[in-house]
Amino acid sequence: GRSCHILQEMDVIQEREENCYCYVQNRTMHLQYIWSTLQVKVNSREIFRFEPISDKSNCRNSETVFEFAACAVQIFWKPETSTETFLSIKQYGEDICFKIQPFKTELYTVSVKREMLDGKLLFLFIAGIFLFHFANSLSRSTKFFYLSGIILGVLALLVFVLLTLKRFIPRHSTFWILMIGCWMSSLYFIYCFKENMQWLWSEHRTYLLGYFLSVGLASFTTCYQHGPLTTELSIALFAWTLQLTAFVLIYCGVTIPQVAYAVIAASLCSKGLCYPLGAACHIGR
Repeated sequence: GRSCHILQEMDVIQEREENCYCYVQNRTMHLQYIWSTLQVKVNSREIFRFEPISDKSNCRNSETVFEFAACAVQIFWKPETSTETFLSIKQYGEDICFKIQPFKTELYTVSVKREMLDGKLLFLFIAGIFLFHFANSLSRSTKFFYLSGIILGVLALLVFVLLTLKRFIPRHSTFWILMIGCWMSSLYFIYCFKENMQWLWSEHRTYLLGYFLSVGLASFTTCYQHGPLTTELSIALFAWTLQLTAFVLIYCGVTIPQVAYAVIAASLCSKGLCYPLGAACHIGR
């Protein structure tokens, strides 16, 4: 019901009262910002509550059942109060608004600075390029199979459990319906974990380490009992899954979606060039 303070690059704002802040994206695209992010830091000597503001915060306005479920879960997935929080904003993402609610009339500071080269984005982009071009060889590697099983078990436990119990599900249609549900649930929880990763690591580090260790060991044990992939069909499906994952990493590793689409298209073309080039060499000979 009131206007929020518009954040600009290099802003350093000091405030004592409850207030809301927004960063409005610049719609003009520049290639130098392809791996650039804005880092917003809020700190105070006393505790405060950081509350994101979204147009979809009212669950009654949800258009689908999944949006309603995601909204309902998001209500209970609120980080606890703290004295310091960080927010990373992609250059060409959505407009971001949030509210700061101090519990005491203590001074808090909101600072904004640009990180021209975000290491996490660059790592995702390079990992996506590498994974796409080496998917065929990695799909035949036993060590990479075990590593993929551990990562899948940690990040998408429901999907890993369903794949483990596939032999006990007689109908393929039932399996694929359950698989779609498990993937949607896992992707949403991965999103929630990504949004609150810093708070979870600082406040519940012991529980996170225990989860990673226990689930990682259980996943490795299960993969070791089943053994690596042997049939050509399963290896091909694994390679296609790795390539799709590579596309997701490439898309998440840049701030400009058009650049991601161009890189994905170029990667697909480079894969297909081997056939016409081979035919041209054969005709030349």
